[in-house]
Amino acid sequence: MTKQLELGLNREKQQDRNFHVGGRSFYFFDFDENIAFLATPTFIFHKETREELQLSSREFITHASQFGKSGRYKDYGIDLDSENGSFRYFRDRDINWLSKIMGKRQKFLHDIAAALGQPDVNWKGPSWDYFFHAVYNGRPISLITARGHHPETIKAGIRIMVKERHLTNEPNYLGIYPVSHPSILEELGGVEGEIPMLKRKALRRSVEDAMRIYGDNPHHRFGMSDDDPKNLKWIMDEMRELKKEYPENSFFVIETTHGRCVKHEILENGAREQICIPDSQLVAVKEARQLPLFNE
Repeated sequence: MTKQLELGLNREKQQDRNFHVGGRSFYFFDFDENIAFLATPTFIFHKETREELQLSSREFITHASQFGKSGRYKDYGIDLDSENGSFRYFRDRDINWLSKIMGKRQKFLHDIAAALGQPDVNWKGPSWDYFFHAVYNGRPISLITARGHHPETIKAGIRIMVKERHLTNEPNYLGIYPVSHPSILEELGGVEGEIPMLKRKALRRSVEDAMRIYGDNPHHRFGMSDDDPKNLKWIMDEMRELKKEYPENSFFVIETTHGRCVKHEILENGAREQICIPDSQLVAVKEARQLPLFNE
């Protein structure tokens, strides 16, 4: 039995902070470098020779501002071709029935299974504890990721985490937005490659769905966690707009850039910041059920 599942078995389920007045706490998560670190590579291409360089997700995020502009990557750029381009392993591939019978799986599922074979510290991201808490307690969750897999592929990946007993149950999904998938692009009315804007639209859609499904309650609380600085800017901008429209509701942005964790509470006249400490750092000094919550 894994350490994570033991922690779940010893933990009391917690009601939403505003449960007594009908409020719910909604959690929205980016996936890569946030919930989990996967070894899915990205590729950039030389503008003239078409030589390709393989980068990790962290390398890609760190150096993205240099692509085509400066430094080592000034002559390299991104190719959005879904079959052979930069993000080809962040997309589903066509797998025929015979290959499926032979056990071939989508790259996302392979990468999750490979990650779970490593020590927890190697693959659990800075928001893992909050993800576990939200799943365990049945909080409505949206997954908002730049990946282009079908939503059912994302669900299948999370199901592996349940099967391997890193999660006690499947999430209470509010929505799944792999914003580069064609169907999600169409749904959001966006353009492929405009990830920050697409995530912003998915965030708004998630809040609107929460209000429609769970009722327009001023005691609802909303939080989103992401690690990419460009995405975070657009997410915070959208949170400010949502705060204007729903002034009585609470909105939070969790910044996990470079593995740190900073909680921004969006206020009508700005934001309030505090360092959030993952549960994994607290279990030695607190009971497991005393979680630091990211939007509660």
